[in-house]
Amino acid sequence: MMDSNRKRRGQQGFTMIELLLVMVILGMLAALVGPNLIGQAGKARSKTARVQIANLGTALDTYALDVGRYPSGAEGLQGLMDRPSGLAMWDGPYLAKKVPMDPWGNEYQYQEPSSGGLYTITSYGSDGRAGGEGDAVDITNFD
Repeated sequence: MMDSNRKRRGQQGFTMIELLLVMVILGMLAALVGPNLIGQAGKARSKTARVQIANLGTALDTYALDVGRYPSGAEGLQGLMDRPSGLAMWDGPYLAKKVPMDPWGNEYQYQEPSSGGLYTITSYGSDGRAGGEGDAVDITNFD
């Protein structure tokens, strides 16, 4: 008789209070961990943008070594993938894949170097506009 009672108790499952307690604990864990994960996503995007800008810079420098100049503003970063007309020394494509979008889905902004200056590659951050703070801060090859 005692064995049959043990079997019934083992088959009863969880009580409603036990299930609610587990749900409350899971909710508390999500409330503690969730905001930290969201903050890390913004940092990861900024780091990704910096790495992509550095890779684009390397490709631009290789282009300049081959061609003797950096791409014009009209050619832009697409000049790394497609031969601009009239360039015999172009030895591209200079990127393994197409020109990437920034981590927020916007195009990188390229500004050709002024006389004797350096080019600028910019991601405008999460808002896609110049200026901003936090995730919306601009990231350039000079950062």
